[in-house]
Amino acid sequence: MGQAKLKLAIQKSGRLHDDSMRLLKECGIDVTNGVNKLKSEASNFPLEVFFLRDDDIPQYVEDAVADIGFVGENVVYEKKKKIDVTEKLGFGKCRLSIAVSKGENYTGPGFLNNKRIATSYPVLVEDFLKANNVKAEIHEISGSVEIAPGIGLAEAICDLVSSGSTLFMNGLHEVETILQSQAVLIKNQQLGEEQQAILNKLLFRIQAVKKAKNTKYVLLNAPNEKLEEIISLLPGMKSPTVLPLAEKGWSSVHSVLSESEFWDIIEKLKAAGAQGILVVPIEKMII
Repeated sequence: MGQAKLKLAIQKSGRLHDDSMRLLKECGIDVTNGVNKLKSEASNFPLEVFFLRDDDIPQYVEDAVADIGFVGENVVYEKKKKIDVTEKLGFGKCRLSIAVSKGENYTGPGFLNNKRIATSYPVLVEDFLKANNVKAEIHEISGSVEIAPGIGLAEAICDLVSSGSTLFMNGLHEVETILQSQAVLIKNQQLGEEQQAILNKLLFRIQAVKKAKNTKYVLLNAPNEKLEEIISLLPGMKSPTVLPLAEKGWSSVHSVLSESEFWDIIEKLKAAGAQGILVVPIEKMII
């Protein structure tokens, strides 16, 4: 018998495809993706990759054609297949929002009563309408949803939004967000033991890459009389590393900061007397 492999489904083209392939590369997994190939194998990890339409990925994972998949949450919750969401991947962030013409005075979900809504996400829109006790007519269309109000097909739309520029260009404005979405790792609910063991190794690598992206390695010089104050400002993973400098009365301090609090702490360090602050990106972070 050959070595067990984990079968991964990813989007065959587009932004989620590119980000998925980049994540695999950052995890040290070498997968070649030739033109129009539907399947590829990693050369250095027990992984087989299928390149599929994103809308089909939850079905393939439920049916165990693929063991796991990288797919947007919007697709997961629209398709409502029997799969488990295992890990948020941190890319492909967008939101599913309702938009109306700029001239309309949107007053809340009740505004949509007896109106027509064009969308590619009828299930999620129906859930939103039911939750808000609104009765509206849903027109399911597969693409170019934003033109629906302009051609008289609908009074509102519900579509994925990232920057909002497409809505603006079509005379629409965003009025209600019904789902915040990003790429997630989904898995088959009856995953075998061997496949689960491989998935655990893959998750270990993914989590290390994600932690690294959210943190920075910081080196700085501190006068010894200010050392205690400066160290108190640095959370670090455990405690900062402190090394004496050749210049008497000074120490070099090394630590790790999270992206979310980075600038605030750097400003405080500078005010406390830190000098020569060097910030270095982290490639992988194992805790």
